[in-house]
Amino acid sequence: MGAVGGAAFHFLKGTYNSPSGSRLLGGTQAVRMNAPRVGGSFAVWGGLFSTFDCTMVYVRQKEDPWNSIIAGAATGGFLSMRQGFGAASRSAMFGGILLALIEGAGIMLNKVLSQPQMPIMIDEPAPSVAGMPGYPMGQLPNQAPASIESLRHESPPPAPQQSSSNSSSSWFGGLFGGKKQEPATGSGSKTEVLESFDAPPVPSFEYK
Repeated sequence: MGAVGGAAFHFLKGTYNSPSGSRLLGGTQAVRMNAPRVGGSFAVWGGLFSTFDCTMVYVRQKEDPWNSIIAGAATGGFLSMRQGFGAASRSAMFGGILLALIEGAGIMLNKVLSQPQMPIMIDEPAPSVAGMPGYPMGQLPNQAPASIESLRHESPPPAPQQSSSNSSSSWFGGLFGGKKQEPATGSGSKTEVLESFDAPPVPSFEYK
């Protein structure tokens, strides 16, 4: 990664700084001179960073962004140690801030991508029978039309008959004579008990 990035950067820089007519040659020469150095520096930085990161994981016994931040600061300070304490401190602070920004951006990106998206609710209209062509409101296709007059002339349901145990007024009725029938009190209707009922003769439809 360091070699490829360094080669691209120094090729553009060498092409821009070279005189007209020899820009391609100047860019190629700049890549040949600087790309190995950038690649080696990147390799050393990556190796030290991985070493410090694994060391912090082993010491702290947990994985969190603080391991990368401390490893970045330690790597920057270690590489600038030969330039003095001040330069090493500045490099360590710069490395820690850079890794903190990278880790913070990664955490924010993970939070944004891990947010559950609300499903879009689509309200579908319920099927209405009233909108069917050729049928009045409230009538199904295979249903006979109902009118108000037919509902008015319908006979009411028959009233329930009382049992024989409730017909007698007292237990004396079962000892002397027949049972006394009490007229049923209702809404103006009178109920009579027929002792015998002779069915009318069935008419004959034979041709004579």
